[in-house]
Amino acid sequence: MTTVTSGLTTQQENRPSAAAKPVRWAADAVATMREGARLRLDYSAQSLWRVDRVIDGIRREGAPYAAVENALRGLGAYAGEVIVRQSGGEWWATGGDHWVRTPDGRLWDPIDEARRCFAGDGSLRLLCRDAATAG
Repeated sequence: MTTVTSGLTTQQENRPSAAAKPVRWAADAVATMREGARLRLDYSAQSLWRVDRVIDGIRREGAPYAAVENALRGLGAYAGEVIVRQSGGEWWATGGDHWVRTPDGRLWDPIDEARRCFAGDGSLRLLCRDAATAG
């Protein structure tokens, strides 16, 4: 159980600085989905089914990549946060790129996976499943 101290959970207080941007991007995506699409994302692995469908819908609408790049980054970061919470992993960053490192030492790139989903060749749900069961 996570305890709350001064408005932040102990999990958030102890996060590495590499987590700052993707955690914010994920929170922004959750807020945008709640307000714009009336879709609640709860950081569960099951919620990634909905995220995959949202990205598929954006792709089918024919939106240009440049118009949805930030949304894809946010949805990828959201998937990364799901992996972090499911697996006990942590965010890593270098050169502006962000990955999730699971306890087994493997690196996962959920932000790039969101881009692959948009291209029609990826799944955040399956990435999370693979990362959470890696070992």
